[in-house]
Amino acid sequence: MKVILLERIGRTGTIGDEVNVKDGFARNFLLPQGKALRATEANRKRFENERVHIEQRNEERRTAAAGIAEGLNGRSVIIIRQAGETGQLYGSVAARDIVEALAVDGYIVQRNQVDLADPIKTVGVHTVPLTLHAEVAVSITVNVARSVDEANRQAEGEDVTVHTFEADDDGDFAAGQKDAASDDRFEE
Repeated sequence: MKVILLERIGRTGTIGDEVNVKDGFARNFLLPQGKALRATEANRKRFENERVHIEQRNEERRTAAAGIAEGLNGRSVIIIRQAGETGQLYGSVAARDIVEALAVDGYIVQRNQVDLADPIKTVGVHTVPLTLHAEVAVSITVNVARSVDEANRQAEGEDVTVHTFEADDDGDFAAGQKDAASDDRFEE
C-alpha cells in the first residue's frame, strides 16, 4: 500500500515521503496512529495544505524530546528486585518498571519509548536505549540489585554474583562449606 508519511518512521522514511509499505503495517499501525495517510490525490492536496503545520508540530515534539534527553542521557536508575545467589531474578524488569523508576525521578517517558528487546532477568548494570523521538535517542543505565547496598557496590564495578570459597589454614572452606573429599558420603 502506498502511503504519505506524516512523521519520520524508522528506516521507512521521513515527513512527506510517499512509500510502499505492507498492507498490514499501514492498516494496523500507520493509519490508526495518525502517522500516515493513504496516497490518494485528495490526501496529497490535504498534506500540502497542512505541511507547514505538520512540520511545525514535529519540530515542537523534537525540541521537547531533546529537552528531556539532556536530563536523561547517561542517567542511572536503581531497581530493587529479589534474586537468587547466582543473580538470576525471580521475576524480570520490563519497560514498565523502567518507566516507573524514571517517573520517580521526575521524567515522563512512555513505555513504547523504551527500546528493551527482552526483559532484564539478571542482577547487574544494564544499558537501556530510549527513543524519545524518531530523531532523539539516549541511553540510560539500569542498575538491578537485591538491595541499595548491593546497587552501590555494583555501581563501583563489583560483580556481586560471583561467589568464591577459599580454604583457610585448617583446610576448611570459608562460609561453612566443606571440601567434597572430606564429606562422609565420599569415602573410599
